[in-house]
Amino acid sequence: MFANKADKTMQPLQFNTIFRDYYKKSYHFSLIYVRDTLAAEDIATESLIKLWEVMKRETVDNPIPLLMKILKNKSLDYLRKQSAELELMNRITDSNIRELNIRIYTLESCNPESIYSKEIQNIMFETLKKMPEQTQHIFKLSRIEQKSCKEIAEMKGISIKGVDYHIAKVLKELRISLKDYLTIFF
Repeated sequence: MFANKADKTMQPLQFNTIFRDYYKKSYHFSLIYVRDTLAAEDIATESLIKLWEVMKRETVDNPIPLLMKILKNKSLDYLRKQSAELELMNRITDSNIRELNIRIYTLESCNPESIYSKEIQNIMFETLKKMPEQTQHIFKLSRIEQKSCKEIAEMKGISIKGVDYHIAKVLKELRISLKDYLTIFF
């Protein structure tokens, strides 16, 4: 059935014969294991070429066992490569999942109010220190001690509009000092 390696004129026909006789079986054998039609086609074709090359160099009495060995090895190579790629992807995925979980946990644990509250308090106290003493005192009475404008006006002996003026003056300066933090509040 197969030509001797000395018969060069039979080799193209011989490959066509090998391909015609063994391609479908080779393809189906590979497909069972690799479960990828394109990969099975490549493995079957490469295996038949390899068989043909061996048969050009030496006499092969029974090509089926040799073809099966070639198919097996090429399928194993493909599966090992797939396994290594999947393992790498799993490691990357596991690493990405761990990193994502850390970010989720960190964000869940984050309390922006506590992060900025001390900074904001420091800025408020520094801004208040720059104000005249009476303005500072009126603001503290209003915002810290929760006194009404009428009560503060009576305590300080000034008009309610005067109290409003001092509070507005501090609030204006605080808006300027805290401009970077206002977006957090909203």
